[in-house]
Amino acid sequence: MAESFKYSGNKGHGGELHQKASDQHPTMTTAQGCPVSDDQNSLRAGKRGPGLLEDHIMREKIFHFDHERIPERVVHARGYGAHGYFETYDTLEDLTCADIFQRKGEKTPVFTRFSTVAGNKGSPDLARDVRGFAVKFYTQEGNWDLVGNNIPVFFIQDAMKFPDLVHSAKAEPDRGFPQAQTAHDNFWDFVSLSPESMHMVMWAMSDRAIPRSLRFMEGFGVHTFKFINAKGEEKFVKFHWKPKGGMQSVVWNEALKLNGADPDFHRRDMWESIGNGDFPEWELGVQVFDQQFADEFEFDVFDATKLIPEEQVPVQIVGRMVLDRVVDNFFAETEQVAFCTQNIVPGLDFTPDPLLQGRNFSYLDTQTKRLGGPNFTHIPVNAPKCPMRHFQQDGHMAMHNPKGRVNYEPNSWSGDENNPRECPVHGFKSSKEPEVSGGDKLRYRSETFSDHYSQARQFYLSQTEVEQAHIQSAYVFELSKVEHLPIRERLVSHLLNIDETLANKVAEGLGLQEMPDPAEAAMPTRKDLPVSDALSILKNAPNTFKGRKLGILVSDGFNAEIFESVTNALKSEGANFEIIAPQVGGAKCSKGKHFKADQVINGGPSVLYDAVLVLTTEDGAKKLAAVAEAKDFVSDAYAHMKFIGFTNEAKPLFKAAGLDGKVDDGWIDLEAHSADKFINILRNLRYWER
Repeated sequence: MAESFKYSGNKGHGGELHQKASDQHPTMTTAQGCPVSDDQNSLRAGKRGPGLLEDHIMREKIFHFDHERIPERVVHARGYGAHGYFETYDTLEDLTCADIFQRKGEKTPVFTRFSTVAGNKGSPDLARDVRGFAVKFYTQEGNWDLVGNNIPVFFIQDAMKFPDLVHSAKAEPDRGFPQAQTAHDNFWDFVSLSPESMHMVMWAMSDRAIPRSLRFMEGFGVHTFKFINAKGEEKFVKFHWKPKGGMQSVVWNEALKLNGADPDFHRRDMWESIGNGDFPEWELGVQVFDQQFADEFEFDVFDATKLIPEEQVPVQIVGRMVLDRVVDNFFAETEQVAFCTQNIVPGLDFTPDPLLQGRNFSYLDTQTKRLGGPNFTHIPVNAPKCPMRHFQQDGHMAMHNPKGRVNYEPNSWSGDENNPRECPVHGFKSSKEPEVSGGDKLRYRSETFSDHYSQARQFYLSQTEVEQAHIQSAYVFELSKVEHLPIRERLVSHLLNIDETLANKVAEGLGLQEMPDPAEAAMPTRKDLPVSDALSILKNAPNTFKGRKLGILVSDGFNAEIFESVTNALKSEGANFEIIAPQVGGAKCSKGKHFKADQVINGGPSVLYDAVLVLTTEDGAKKLAAVAEAKDFVSDAYAHMKFIGFTNEAKPLFKAAGLDGKVDDGWIDLEAHSADKFINILRNLRYWER
């Protein structure tokens, strides 16, 4: 229990507060270790005189405060991280000599950071945006950073365009808004002039861009990498993270309200799930293929705007990641962690993907800028957990330098732990690349990168009707914020090359008076690509309520038997619940037992929950019917296609919320259905038929 101290005024150096505190706590010191006698008052010349320059304690404290903010990341500024481990399911020695994949059952420490891309550190969690999914593996042969996203493709093909993409997506520079939104002219002007972005934009307008939880989204390495085994044999590989809890997203109106109700919704969900022992878990999968497949595949495997459908190259599951520990300090770990795509280990290598090549330069450069110098690898969260031996020295905040007289190589001094050498046998070797014919230096985009619409079409047609409707609505919403009509028309002209029905729906939603001509295409859209069910969230529903949360709205006298049976069933499912009451003090059940409220009704809207249960008396429902937030609680749940559990006593609230006569199969009467039946229905997560 926290101690409480009453301060009884200024007693000079310390006071009664500090005397009591010092008896129970270790002595405060400066950063140099000097004990501090008074942390409340600066040093003065007399009781009311000016401050003294010699006050080294105050100067150090203010100096550090003035410098405690580091530049936030230009992209992926808003992030949240956790520690855990990666467990290898089986050896992959036939594919790669990477040490992490050599021993079945071995657990490797990891640190994972999730993030949004466009917003600043203070932006809300539920912005429509790509989510960063970066994992740092602390392997026995060095750190491997798999720096990816929750979407398997990207907006651009060449890193040369990355500054332009980011500038266009960020707040417009003359006005400083909108924050964490792409619904403005600059972004849509850029992508409408960049046909290569059409595939990624389709994903960004889908439900993938508004995940319900960081725990319920996939992750992708995006690029094609190489596996190299001990014999020097090479294969191409793409990396996939598959959430064990299944995929789940919110709907757009729900996202908007979540940002208002709890802008830290994803952070809080991750913190609480780990704290509750419901550890987030993903399985790592790989798509492995050879040069022959690459040559015969419909698109260039080095094009980051393309994916390889799982139906063509199945994902082989090779291990799992469990996040089981939150950070001790957000700044020291989540904010200072430095991911670099160049951080690979023996057994892995890069490909000529021009976006990946540019990222390898950019990440190291930006981390050096953010963290003050080249020694950011000395920060614990970035430091390898295997031995480090090199002759790098000095620089800002060097935590350790070479020991002894030797700081160069080659040298003739005797060998010891502090005098390392390169190792041709075990050291990292780059893969072989065929010689490029024609020695001219070129700025050139390969013709194999020219198909910008076919996979966008494949993605759209692979969605369910519900998901397609969400994509249509997302385009209409985003483009409705674009002030210049030619930009809207230009984007619709691209959609005509993807799917005519989609283009017509968006044009209709925007009220375009004339349909533009299809955009000029470098290559015609392929109509023969098959539907890929793996691209849909709803076709891969998890069929579980595990890890989800039920919101139970109660009033005094609520049915104790139903409450007990439902909460017991939730615990058996591995799901959570919160009690929402009219007062912060909670409510008594029909048996007279008092239950503390987790949320009061004006601070616990239904958007915070995956489903709701209204458990009131008739009198309690009538009182709630006069509370605007209570009416919003049930009307929003209905509008967001959530399952609604209820008893007949709650009907006055439903009537007041305008839901009379709107009962469908998404309403579950707990007097007619058992708690187990209720939980079984909740496993569907949404009643999309509504």
